[in-house]
Amino acid sequence: MFIPTTKEECQKLGWNQLDVILVSGDTYIDTPYSGIAIVGKILISEGYKVGIICQPDIKSANDITRLGEPKLYWGVGAGLVDSMVANYTATKKFRNGDDFTPGGVNNRRPDRAIMTYVNLIRQNFKNTVPIVIGGIEASLRRVTHYDFWSNKVRKSILFDSKADILVYGMAEKSIVEVTQKLVNLRTLSIEQNTKIQELEIYQQTLQSIKGICYISKNKVDDYIELPSFDECKKDKKQFINMFHLFYHNNEPMTSKGLYQLHDTRYLIQNEPSDYMKEDEIDKVYDLTYERDVHPYYKAQGEVKALQTIQFSVTTHHGCYGECNFCAISVHQGRTIRSRSQESIVKEVEAFKEHKDFKGIINDVGGATANMYGYECGRKLKKGVCADISCTSATVCPVLKPDHGEQIELLGKIRDMNHVKKAFVNSGIRYDLINEDKKRGDEYLKTLVDHHISGQMKVAPEHTEDKILRLMGKPNKETLLNFKSDFDELNRKNGKKQFLTYYLIAAHPGSEMQDMESLKQFANKELKLNPEQVQVFIPTPSTYSTLMYYTEMDPWSRKPIFVEKDMARKQKQKDIVTAKSGYQGNKSNQKNSKTYRKVNRVN
Repeated sequence: MFIPTTKEECQKLGWNQLDVILVSGDTYIDTPYSGIAIVGKILISEGYKVGIICQPDIKSANDITRLGEPKLYWGVGAGLVDSMVANYTATKKFRNGDDFTPGGVNNRRPDRAIMTYVNLIRQNFKNTVPIVIGGIEASLRRVTHYDFWSNKVRKSILFDSKADILVYGMAEKSIVEVTQKLVNLRTLSIEQNTKIQELEIYQQTLQSIKGICYISKNKVDDYIELPSFDECKKDKKQFINMFHLFYHNNEPMTSKGLYQLHDTRYLIQNEPSDYMKEDEIDKVYDLTYERDVHPYYKAQGEVKALQTIQFSVTTHHGCYGECNFCAISVHQGRTIRSRSQESIVKEVEAFKEHKDFKGIINDVGGATANMYGYECGRKLKKGVCADISCTSATVCPVLKPDHGEQIELLGKIRDMNHVKKAFVNSGIRYDLINEDKKRGDEYLKTLVDHHISGQMKVAPEHTEDKILRLMGKPNKETLLNFKSDFDELNRKNGKKQFLTYYLIAAHPGSEMQDMESLKQFANKELKLNPEQVQVFIPTPSTYSTLMYYTEMDPWSRKPIFVEKDMARKQKQKDIVTAKSGYQGNKSNQKNSKTYRKVNRVN
């Protein structure tokens, strides 16, 4: 079933008042790719009555009031992408299109969506039940952070939004615990005729829930103190100190709670929620999803994102790549949690019953496709290393990449009669393939033979050593070794398939001459004129954004060059994409355009 969006749908279910109302900056697509859909389905499976309001009109009360007021709480998120990233390019130009809005026009998603929606709720429901915020926008802005769009250091979004509770990370376990605790608090509030937030036991209850943040007049003595908001705002070195402490307290086995002074009150971050085990992840994806846009929103226009996510399969959570410009490490975590093959096969098996399924699976993967099915044994026992990355310039020798599980899984999917083609369109770490001496070659051959559509995307991001070090990416020799293997496989098989390289311009440390060198390398060694080049966007809570704001290497504290002029940022990109040097071939260019169209959401 769809999560209800109108009073009429609630009445058909016999629901007079909802326990929880979810509010999202994306339209409602009922798939396990949508965080708001997952949260709603988990809570419904736990016996709660849940409704959803997507992209409410912020200029009237019509949308936000149509389901009434919930008994327990409002759950507010910006969508699958931070709303400022969704609304603006790297050079701060407004994005006219939005693949997660009916009709494709970007006219329904407000800037700073969480703050806007919380304010909308409070305008229309005085003294309302608690407001819980979550999703990537809340998760990455939960402590003091640099905001590129205002060029300011901002407070935790809990203070700026005036919400009550922030659920960070993937949140499948913590949101259930929050809901259970609020049920108990509601009973007490009725007995004492007072708001939940004013109960004496309210703060004590919140302190017992892993994976959340809240505001308190008092610090928690055995938690780690972060430099205060004022200290971070005044002193960039203190901001760096704060971020190191924050970053290294995101993993359940190795982290403690944090607190940070904002004016006269404290942001309290409890220790992270325990990761879900295999059977718990399976349970989430075994829930029933309609794999379609809710009819209420579908009637308002085509939602382009559906083309990409409708029949895609998530195989695991997390990523230990730790690319410094990427927020996945902070939001999803650095430990891989894989689903069972049985659960994934069951999900694919159910596709044949769907009226829209034509035999094509757009993606089988995760944040990084080829991390499925294996992890570092030491990390699983003792947690993440404090000073060693699993991957950066090289792969940690303790990590033993093994693509056997994914090879087996892909084989099972291929063997299903109703599946014509199953693509792996998630990112691939080519250094992990190179490092897997037992099954790496077999895995690459499996992809080349069966699971790519003319092009395979990889993300070297740059070619110059000093930039790669700041990015946390492997060196260009690793890329060339992989390219040689890929080209040889295609030559032997008589296939004309190509690598698509994702590259970044104007990353901290990058100067014009670095982009010239990248261009020459691409022409000479990769035999192409790059097209997949983006200007670096300083998103909250990444090391690269820390570099951008402070103009320092966060580890050595030495100054680094950071391009902040918008025109010169664009110039760095233009150097690489200019149609000079290697001319490529028409087939390569045509395939690249097709690939970008199919994967415009990713």
